[in-house]
Amino acid sequence: MVKVKLVNYTPKPLETITWAALISYWDEWSTEAFENVNKADVEKHLPKILGYGHESILEHATFTFAIEGCSRVCTHQLVRHRIASYTQQSQRYTVLNPKNIEETFVIPESIKKNKAIYEKWKKFMKDAIDLYIETYKSGIHQEDARFILPQAVRTKIVVTMNLRELKHFFGLRLCERAQWEIREVAWKMLEELAKREDIRPIIKWAKLGPRCIQLGYCPEKELMPPGCFQRTKKRWNDLLNVTK
Repeated sequence: MVKVKLVNYTPKPLETITWAALISYWDEWSTEAFENVNKADVEKHLPKILGYGHESILEHATFTFAIEGCSRVCTHQLVRHRIASYTQQSQRYTVLNPKNIEETFVIPESIKKNKAIYEKWKKFMKDAIDLYIETYKSGIHQEDARFILPQAVRTKIVVTMNLRELKHFFGLRLCERAQWEIREVAWKMLEELAKREDIRPIIKWAKLGPRCIQLGYCPEKELMPPGCFQRTKKRWNDLLNVTK
């Protein structure tokens, strides 16, 4: 089970973004004026400014997520989003403490549905774990023993992105055509934002969602899975009504 938690973010994020935006045209803007920016100011200015497409202001708010239980296949995709900061569980300085196969590795549902293949997967993964343990117990450092581990091994990672990069990330990874695991992580990240009342309005104003939400149409054209535009819009709209 993949766990995603928003562990920290810029205090008063929407006020910060609004205050930064006002420097462009507010004659009375000052450092001290930040303390005077309130919810009414945010609601008056921010939707309008974002509606003009002025998105650089989103970079003034950052968000830190803890992600646990995804595979290294997933994190290899995640770190391709380069305007972000990452700290990942080390396989060099930690020794894998294997439990059962399901807790140690991420196994796709498509594999589990094929019983013959699933049995071979489990045997392969058990053999990999056994050889990994035998290797480091023989005196070889885990930095070399880790070479035997499949990419399916579960990992932990801390991710920090600014809001503009999060919008880009969501645009690509919330799409139904994105790989299923990183799509699951992306939706959990967006759900974490939606739980916070002080953050939730920006989901609508900045259109934090897959590209079909951002553009108003599906750019995948003939590659679009049947019915996905309607499913995605419903799921995204439901997020805006989260109360806890």
